[in-house]
Amino acid sequence: MNKFITYFFLSVIYKEVLLSEPLFNGKDLSGWTMDVPALDKKPSLTKPFIVRNGMLVSLGKPAGHLLTDNEYSNYRLEVEYRFAAKPGNCGVLVHASKLRNLYKMYPKSIEVQMNHQHAGDFWCIVEDIKVPDMEKRRGPRKNWGITEGKARRIVNLTDDSERPVGEWNAMSIECMENEVKVWVNGDLVNHGFDCTAKSGKLSIQAEGSEVEFRKFELKKLKKY
Repeated sequence: MNKFITYFFLSVIYKEVLLSEPLFNGKDLSGWTMDVPALDKKPSLTKPFIVRNGMLVSLGKPAGHLLTDNEYSNYRLEVEYRFAAKPGNCGVLVHASKLRNLYKMYPKSIEVQMNHQHAGDFWCIVEDIKVPDMEKRRGPRKNWGITEGKARRIVNLTDDSERPVGEWNAMSIECMENEVKVWVNGDLVNHGFDCTAKSGKLSIQAEGSEVEFRKFELKKLKKY
């Protein structure tokens, strides 16, 4: 899809920007809280989220989550990220709430996938969301679910929007009422509706791979 058309669509359909708020100040992790199960038993372990050279960095290990202190609804989240050395896995969670609600690790949420070459997939984490062509993109209906062992992944519309490892990617996530839309480098890669949550915290994963974030900015939205 033409990037100009994509961003025109984004700005016209989704509404009026009321407030722009950087969620990362470039200096420290003020406004964020870590939830890392391994630190419960061994507090001396290296924490998986740091600030380095003005960037927020997920080191990938030990596994866990960095969550905003505040909850949000009706917003556009602008993220710029890259895998620092080699391709791997990470994700941004929207509408995050109850901690360690899946596999005693993941907070209740909808994950917007950043896993290399799968950016924009949805993963349902004890919350649910619908997309067109559900059986094609989620598999047989009988396997669907939002808990352990169920078909929780909803594949994106394209795996061709990411840039090569080491280059910066721009991801936009819009949450408006019960809809979630995702753009990667200007391409619409997913659009879900009838989400079972409309608000919650935002979260960054530590999921095995080092990922650098140089922008994490939220823009409040309001319908005309």
